[in-house]
Amino acid sequence: MGRIIKWIRKCILWFFGISLGLVLVFRFLPIPFTSLMFIRTGQQFIKGNELKWKHDWVSLDEISDHLELAVICSEDQNFTKHFGFDMKAIQKAMDYNRKGQKIRGASTITQQTAKNVFLWPHRSWVRKGLEGYFTILIEVFWSKERIMEVYLNSIEMGPGIYGAEAASQYWFKKPASKLSRLESAAIAAILPSPLRYKAHPPSAYIQGRKQWVVRQMVLHGGEVNYQHKSKE
Repeated sequence: MGRIIKWIRKCILWFFGISLGLVLVFRFLPIPFTSLMFIRTGQQFIKGNELKWKHDWVSLDEISDHLELAVICSEDQNFTKHFGFDMKAIQKAMDYNRKGQKIRGASTITQQTAKNVFLWPHRSWVRKGLEGYFTILIEVFWSKERIMEVYLNSIEMGPGIYGAEAASQYWFKKPASKLSRLESAAIAAILPSPLRYKAHPPSAYIQGRKQWVVRQMVLHGGEVNYQHKSKE
């Protein structure tokens, strides 16, 4: 029994050490790949589809400010204010889920980043627990700008398309730095289901979502004001 306890203790210490080390390393280095990228490639192979994996890392300064604001307005309007968890959004989602048949999530950009970089996409209580742990770690050791940079470079934005640069080239044939407000809103509009919807040309549903995102961008003041420091 004593050996088992010692083994468990060592495993826990190793887990904390490795996870902290990864968070510190990726505070500075680009994220080369995520588990979702491998999963999607496997799904493409099994279905006999063209193997597509587009992922071009760029710095936050090389991504349009419009896209930063668009994803905040679409995915997490309190991103610059909370510490990884939006308690009001969580409460609203819980109230909604009690009443409706569809499940509404309340994951913040920080939580999505934790899941994308360090975990796997499939829902489970274990993953949600680890997601919360990594969310706290990256909020402590990363700046909001770094979280946004990693998020915009890692998120799925189309079939085999990952990150802002690849998405911008795929949907609009231009670098991410040149995205307009409407183009940025179109990309943000498909994020809930980037394999189902197209940013260009948009369906009637995505066109409506795009216009909603644009209105939210205007109400948000037209720019991102980070809590800790402004982007230069």
